[in-house]
Amino acid sequence: MTTWLSIGILFTFIAIAFVIYRWGNMQCVGVTPVRKFTFIAILFTSGLDVGLIMFPLTEFAGYADLAASPEYGFSNPLAIEFGFWACLIWAFYFLTCFYFCVIEPRVKYFEIPLIKFINNIVIIGTCAFTAYLLLTNLPWYLPQLGDGETIVGSFYLIVLMVIAAAVYSSTSIRYVRYLSLGSTWLFLGLIAIMWCGAFLSDDSSVGEFFTTFALLGDYFGNIHNFVLPINDYHEFYLFWWFAWSIMIGQFTARFVGGMKTYQVLIAMMVFPSIPIAIWFTVLYYYSANGIDTSGFYNLAMVIVGVTFVINSLDSLVRLYTDNLNLTVERFGKIPYIVGNVVVLSGLTLLFKLDFLQIQLVGALAIGLILSCFVYILKSHYRNVGDIERSPKENKIDFTKIELAD
Repeated sequence: MTTWLSIGILFTFIAIAFVIYRWGNMQCVGVTPVRKFTFIAILFTSGLDVGLIMFPLTEFAGYADLAASPEYGFSNPLAIEFGFWACLIWAFYFLTCFYFCVIEPRVKYFEIPLIKFINNIVIIGTCAFTAYLLLTNLPWYLPQLGDGETIVGSFYLIVLMVIAAAVYSSTSIRYVRYLSLGSTWLFLGLIAIMWCGAFLSDDSSVGEFFTTFALLGDYFGNIHNFVLPINDYHEFYLFWWFAWSIMIGQFTARFVGGMKTYQVLIAMMVFPSIPIAIWFTVLYYYSANGIDTSGFYNLAMVIVGVTFVINSLDSLVRLYTDNLNLTVERFGKIPYIVGNVVVLSGLTLLFKLDFLQIQLVGALAIGLILSCFVYILKSHYRNVGDIERSPKENKIDFTKIELAD
């Protein structure tokens, strides 16, 4: 599996370099273009899930324990956490976003029945894994509902309600903008609240925060160490990112609003990384200084995490139901909602039983990416080589999102 993952990573970065060399100044326009801030909000909130909110506080100590994990000794826990979540790996999304915006309309590889079937297995599996992550992290953040370790009935109910809310919001694409912008502002608000709380509870100074923030600089000095898997846990993360990459590219491609290709790459790697860097710095400050987050702060993180899950599942459910023609128009709203809730709830339980693993889903995604490249070389090499613009039917019209169903 490690070799397969490494092949996928190296191919991805080589392909990105070629895309920038060949089409770097080409304007990219999706089928439902939106303005830059809305696009970045959609990308950020669709491309991340509850793990961004809930994982770091449980992981910093592990990255600091060099006796158990000496492979982390090249950097500090904050820079390692940032390397697992930000900057370089967002380039995965850029490659697939560009492909679905510019190349797929000419190639139509993902419309081949077998490929469409495998792609939707990846999407549905990742949806369920997202809900599973919320389920397994709730005991740590809401110990007042249980013993702090066991998953109780209340947690299953919360996850069921989140899945139902996401499926309902997926019935209309107009909810995407509201969910994405709302999630973004909630996340920024959470950062501000916890940043202020750190200074009120610890009598710290702004200078101490910036000293902590400066630790992130170690990531850029060691960025090469994050390209290939550091260990099994990093490998898990990279497979997870690959599992997301095709569907997030497919989803966000429709919203690109006229940026040039190199600008899309910068937008995807830089803009999401800024709030991630600030958020991780705040959390690391809490962790390093032993500041308690129980009660209000944990509840606030759960609320924002739940919003992220609804936003992510909304986009993924809409994607696989469109791909498989399991739409509201075909079946009606009630059967659509019930069917998707049942399927996602069942698959979430399969992850809980260790019947499924996200590594297998990510490996499938790598297979799709590599097989697509082979297909282009075999059947569409000249067609792709002649591309000079986005599909001509895609026009920059920011009112389309308002008129979409």
